[in-house]
Amino acid sequence: MSGIIIGVIAFLLIGLFHPIVVKCEYYFSSRCWPVFLIAGIICLIASAGVENIIGSAALGILGMSCLWSIFELKEQEKRVAKGWFPKRETKSETERVSAEDE
Repeated sequence: MSGIIIGVIAFLLIGLFHPIVVKCEYYFSSRCWPVFLIAGIICLIASAGVENIIGSAALGILGMSCLWSIFELKEQEKRVAKGWFPKRETKSETERVSAEDE
């Protein structure tokens, strides 16, 4: 039964991290990668200290998902550049477009 529970946890966490990466890249760009690095390391260290197999596995999966998100942030940046996802306009871009319209 533990394997099924761990599988469900992995499925849910991996599914949860896709929109997290998309939103983080949109609002903060890929410069927010250190947050994922720190969270990943903390979760992996905590995973090593938890004796419960399901808790340890969940923290390990969470930690690795955070670390994998660093790579995905860079990939998301490329997807935005290709036009597959919307790019957030900065204030200066918005002001420039407004000035050109006048």
